[in-house]
Amino acid sequence: RGDGAGLAGRGGKMASTAAGKQRIPKVKNKAPAEVQITAEQLLREAKERELELLPPPPQQKITDVEELNDYKLRKRKTFEDNIRKNRTVISNWIKYAQWEESLKEIQRARSIYERALDVDYRNVTLWLKYAEMEMKNRQVNHARNIWDRAITTLPRVNQFWYKYTYMEEMLGNVAGSRQVFERWMEWQPEEQAWHSYINFELRYKEVDRAPLLVIVHPDVKNWIKYARFEEKHSYFAHARKVYERAVEFFGEEHMDEHLYVAFAKFEENQKEFERVRVIYKYALDRIPKQEAQNLFKNYTIFEKKFGDRRGIEDIIVSKRRFQYEEEVKANPHNYDAWFDYLRLVESDADAETVREVYERAIANVPPIQEKRHWKRYIYLWINYALYEELEAKASKRTRQVYQACIELIPHKKFTFAKIWLLYAQFEIRQKNLPLARRALGTSIGKCPKNKLFKGYIELELQLREFDRCRKLYEKFLEFAPENCTSWIKFAELETILGDIDRARAIYELAIGQPRLDMPEQEEYEKTRNLYRRLLQRTQHVKVWISFAQFELSAGREESLSRCRQIYEEANKAMRNCEEKEERVMLLESWRNFEEEFGTETTKERIDKLMPEKIKKRRKLQAEDGSDAGWEEYYDYIFPEDTANQPNLKLLAMAKLWKKQQQESEAAEVDPDKDIDESQS
Repeated sequence: RGDGAGLAGRGGKMASTAAGKQRIPKVKNKAPAEVQITAEQLLREAKERELELLPPPPQQKITDVEELNDYKLRKRKTFEDNIRKNRTVISNWIKYAQWEESLKEIQRARSIYERALDVDYRNVTLWLKYAEMEMKNRQVNHARNIWDRAITTLPRVNQFWYKYTYMEEMLGNVAGSRQVFERWMEWQPEEQAWHSYINFELRYKEVDRAPLLVIVHPDVKNWIKYARFEEKHSYFAHARKVYERAVEFFGEEHMDEHLYVAFAKFEENQKEFERVRVIYKYALDRIPKQEAQNLFKNYTIFEKKFGDRRGIEDIIVSKRRFQYEEEVKANPHNYDAWFDYLRLVESDADAETVREVYERAIANVPPIQEKRHWKRYIYLWINYALYEELEAKASKRTRQVYQACIELIPHKKFTFAKIWLLYAQFEIRQKNLPLARRALGTSIGKCPKNKLFKGYIELELQLREFDRCRKLYEKFLEFAPENCTSWIKFAELETILGDIDRARAIYELAIGQPRLDMPEQEEYEKTRNLYRRLLQRTQHVKVWISFAQFELSAGREESLSRCRQIYEEANKAMRNCEEKEERVMLLESWRNFEEEFGTETTKERIDKLMPEKIKKRRKLQAEDGSDAGWEEYYDYIFPEDTANQPNLKLLAMAKLWKKQQQESEAAEVDPDKDIDESQS
């Protein structure tokens, strides 16, 4: 064979040399082929054909011991060579051990597994195959030894524990399986391991031995499972205690609606309906609305099944409370939301709950010390005080609320006379007049205001303390000497008391003041601007008349012309007014002005502008659309309106005709009178 191959090789070389000497034809078409073949495709096809041509291994028949030993030697040498090439490939070790196991060479297989464990003791598959080999061959103690080593070396691999406990249970060694479970639980594994242990104990009716999963995994679902476990075995008192422990464990910071729904359903199954209501209300008051949709739904279903009208109303109130809670959480300074919330709570809740909501509301003090930001806020204090006085009947708390509010207000920047007056009126209702006077005196000393003086004076007038009223009026006029009303009221008081001289002296002092309060303090341009701005909003006739009277009262040379100009503007503006009575009112006011201050020309002009008053009839209709007769009404025809010119001409002709008729009738009557006179 070797010689033939050599000849063939030499012959091939000679042939190639001869071909090289021959003339190679040139390729005419050098364009690429339509179907391109890649090098990768060529290699893949070559590999496929190689596999096709590979002949199957021959079947060997071992006939004697020597041949068997020879076969074993060759196989072992192959396995050892593979292991020596790469010791970290665990599959080679497993194949080697399984081959030895197939030959019933258990001792050799153990040796291979031990050698493999020295290489990689963290390989889970290796431990499993090793233990399964021992179990297949009924080597129980060896298997236990391997499982013990595995769970000691890799205690976090749950598969080892599952296999170990299952083996012991299949062998009927319940105590041994329980011991393995207890060793496993010391490592605090995942929830499924605890459930396996619990199911193991339940299989053998050892309910009391079932472990407490919630100690290691205190999740809500585990507490619920624990309680249902107790309920399933008819330990209802224990189940209730489990729910109560769960509620106490999670507290108010980590409340979960699923726990309370399960608790309520448990009590519902026990026919404890009052307990169910308490649970739902407790949870709804403390869990945010967006996290309690399922809770509210179950509560509604419960009340529809077992509740009365009052219970359903409580649900609606609870829902509204949720809404208000969300609003005030989103914006604590939304005082309107607080007012609505407080009205709801006052109508349904107890006094402590109402006080709690009031305290939360008044804690949201406006961040800016400007009165416009405090106007809504201050009514929270007023409502709080009124609630304590009228609803709760707690006078001490009412006094504390008023005093706390007064201390909170920055009186140096602004104050609220209403608070001082309400506090004083409260003290009077409590028959504590000295405290009321002290409060009002403090208010006048800290932050004097007209309302405070007026309220204090009115109080003393009701008490008939006229000397105190005199002193208060004196303080009031020292504070605001330009207030005309105060001077007048003081003088009227003295007149009522019969002291005319004091009243006269007060009037003398008043008129002697250099600057009494007047509209806009002679700021005429500002007043005109205000009137103009008001007329942009409304064209009411009273505004025009007031504007004209203001110009007249300005007391300057151009006052008459300005007043007349205002009337002119008003008349032009009101030509399109549907309410003709208002236009007539304007013209009458203008005519009164001209009669007093105008000339003959202006009087004559205003007379021409006055309308004609005529009586008309119009048809009436009932509500069902039928005729209801006729009614008479008065209408006005203005000479200025061009549309009314034909009507005016017609009216003038009618008047002329009527006059002619009257004259003709008089002429007919006169001859008779002459005849009678001559006969007489």
